[in-house]
Amino acid sequence: MRPSLSSHHEIGGEIRRGATVTDELLPPGLVLAWDGAEQGVRRGPKPAHSVDSVVAAAIAVADAEGYAALSMPRIARQLKITANALYRYVASRDELIVLMVDAAWGLPPDDIEASTDWREACTRWVQAMLARMRARPWLVDAPVRGAPSTPNLLRWLEVFLSAMDGCGLTPGDVLGCAMLLDGYARSTAQLDRDLTDRTEPAVDPARLAGFLVPRLIERGYPRLAQVMTGGGYSDGPIEDDDVDFGLGRILDGIDVLISRKP
Repeated sequence: MRPSLSSHHEIGGEIRRGATVTDELLPPGLVLAWDGAEQGVRRGPKPAHSVDSVVAAAIAVADAEGYAALSMPRIARQLKITANALYRYVASRDELIVLMVDAAWGLPPDDIEASTDWREACTRWVQAMLARMRARPWLVDAPVRGAPSTPNLLRWLEVFLSAMDGCGLTPGDVLGCAMLLDGYARSTAQLDRDLTDRTEPAVDPARLAGFLVPRLIERGYPRLAQVMTGGGYSDGPIEDDDVDFGLGRILDGIDVLISRKP
């Protein structure tokens, strides 16, 4: 039988109004993210909650307990409903994760587009990403399953593309720069989170150097011994200067790429 091109789509035995047969070929959550909560309305009694309230409950769980706590039963308990009742609002956990990640990222700050040049804009873009992930460390653990496609994440990318307007790079090069800076922000946030969340106390740098330096010299690590003797080696939290140094070197590389364009 040829599938119908009507304006409803069956999911889990229920009808989602406004969807089309092509929706099943799209990533989970994409239709809801773009077309709004009305796409999640099911036939039956008036629901006690909304897609937005389910997403807010999931974010509250992740904020309090981390990404690993995000099971459908745990989110249902947050809302004081059964796990099965959640499926009146979202089709799957994957769909809910997509929606909550987009909501948690939110929109980028306005000051990025107010920057005077691409370098300042890129710096603010990365700093804003780091700020979001520091505020919600579980975003570091949320899987990235492909290029961004939800409204808020694409707004971040749109702002980046706007910042790079007129720099002379091809669209492909600009997207490559975005991926490079996005990866730097995410890896830095993950390292920062891991160092901040560890249960054991940080080792005193002087004590660490006192133990290691003689052994490094004896066993052929003279350069590391010199670094540790100079006090430049520690396992403390990432400082803003560390972030700025790495970011600055990436931006220097982008600057060279721009300068080589005809």
